[in-house]
Amino acid sequence: MTTSDTAVHTQPFQAEVSELLHLMVHSVYSETDIFLRELVSNASDACDKLRYEAIASPALLGEGDALKIRIIPDKTAGTLTIADNGIGMERQELIDHLGTIARSGTKAFVSKLKEAKDGLGLIGQFGVGFYSAFMVAEKIVVVSRRAGESDVWTWTSSGGSGFEIARASDEDAARVARGTEIVLHLKDDAKKYLETYEIERIVGAYSDNILFPIELVPGEGEPRQINSASALWQRSKSELTAEDYKKAYQQIASAFDDPAMTLHYRAEGRYSYAVLLFAPSAKPFDLFEPNRKGRVKLYVRRVFITDDADLLPGYLRFIRGVVDSEDLPLNISREMLQNNPQLAQIRKAVATRVVSELESLAEKDPDNFVKIWDAFGAVLKEGIYEDFERREKLLALSRFTTTSGEKRSLKQVIVDFKPNQTEIYYLVGDSIERLKSNPRLEAATARGIEVLLLSDPVDAFWTSMPSEFDGKPLKSLSQGDLNLDLIPRVDDKEEAKTDEPEADEAATIAVIKAALGERVSDVKASTRLTSSASCLVADSQGPSRELERILAQQNRGMKTKPILEINLRHPMVGAITKAQAGSKAVDDLSLLLLEQAQILDGELPEDPAAFAARLNRLVLRGLGG
Repeated sequence: MTTSDTAVHTQPFQAEVSELLHLMVHSVYSETDIFLRELVSNASDACDKLRYEAIASPALLGEGDALKIRIIPDKTAGTLTIADNGIGMERQELIDHLGTIARSGTKAFVSKLKEAKDGLGLIGQFGVGFYSAFMVAEKIVVVSRRAGESDVWTWTSSGGSGFEIARASDEDAARVARGTEIVLHLKDDAKKYLETYEIERIVGAYSDNILFPIELVPGEGEPRQINSASALWQRSKSELTAEDYKKAYQQIASAFDDPAMTLHYRAEGRYSYAVLLFAPSAKPFDLFEPNRKGRVKLYVRRVFITDDADLLPGYLRFIRGVVDSEDLPLNISREMLQNNPQLAQIRKAVATRVVSELESLAEKDPDNFVKIWDAFGAVLKEGIYEDFERREKLLALSRFTTTSGEKRSLKQVIVDFKPNQTEIYYLVGDSIERLKSNPRLEAATARGIEVLLLSDPVDAFWTSMPSEFDGKPLKSLSQGDLNLDLIPRVDDKEEAKTDEPEADEAATIAVIKAALGERVSDVKASTRLTSSASCLVADSQGPSRELERILAQQNRGMKTKPILEINLRHPMVGAITKAQAGSKAVDDLSLLLLEQAQILDGELPEDPAAFAARLNRLVLRGLGG
């Protein structure tokens, strides 16, 4: 044992923690009850971890008391103690867990906390629950002994710039046989949390379904259990109310919103397991983390195993809850989790049931389904790309903004097909507003065809695969050839008026190709345009332009040259035919056709300065200058 291990050691907080604690200490929230729920939840996790580690090392449990959590108010000392006899922490773990925030999203949390009038909903989302105790405490003392260890350590902080860590006194060491004791020295305006009725109220609201007994140890009288400590998912649905489910969701998911969907059932047969899953109504902060980690917890016969078992596919990672198996071995390892055939069957069955429940919700309770879609639609659409088996179902669940309205299903789009229409048309871009003004819509708009407007990044990926719905192919308006001739225009007079070309096709295309050279792969007469002069499209065999753009931002893939489509009925195109081949005017007009198409696609011209000079020349020429 080194001297530094025995001496009192002062250490600064990680920068983000210091900023966070400053906000906690100097801010006033309308709800401060959150601190107790977070500390009780942490204590429960510690008991869970010990129970799991004791599967391989039973000696860790020893012959001590059963796993439990104790809450001890002391009005004389002005302290509130939350103690557990779970896994505990050694010295370095206290430094790592209570001095730094390792989770991504911390800076985003601090930023949002500065902006929010009430941090209640943010604390649970960002996993910084321990620090919420500084909302009510002027000083916090943590005494901890890791299971199986003899050393006991004390961590102390007043929420300033750092903390102290030292070996615990003999008195503290004797009191903490195993686990962690957190002593909050409450601020004067937080003394209400020493009242037993306040403690019982908060535990009943937030922590009733914690699996371990929560004992209230009052100054007078006997300790008593104040939670039901039952695995709610093992109980019958007939015993439970909507409020029970809401409390369970908020406790399991560390959330504050109401669940938009609840799925509770027991599977019997070859494998037996209980399922309690929830779809949130609010988007969590880590929804788009690169690892796409799920948050469904795996239990085996009520013993917590892991929340990293990938029980649902990545596109359902927003689902929260519990799967409790009766058949898996308690000592299942991470490697076994990946390859266990029982778990593979559970994964498949639960994913199918979740998708089926979403279908039922969309039909029977569209308002709640829309909440889920608004928050998680972009995630669900990842399944269209990844899950071939359920692609048709996920397409049916999808809701789209179209040229006809919002939250439109593909079934509704098909019902409103125009005469002779056989395909579902879509357009992919980076914003709905820009898509609505995209020139590639013109031919479809002239025929009253409803077009899907797709602006989520994932849309560029799932549309890159051949897709159909209800036997109707999905067709891009920005890729490959397009023929809408069999679908009548809304205005026949407009059709007759626009049929006369302003330019000779072969001659004009030859002149423009010569002017543009290697900048484009081809120049074609457009069937998409009715009023705009030009647009860029991708070849039918390659990636879409939007997918290319996304891949280029990630330094992936090679950029291909686009196809320039021109509107032969447009006066600007006609002017190219009338100008002398090889003249400066032809070059300027041809390049302007390309550059305005790039701008309408949200891109910059290759040479902005040359574009500006060219535009000035053409304007001055038009003014007779």
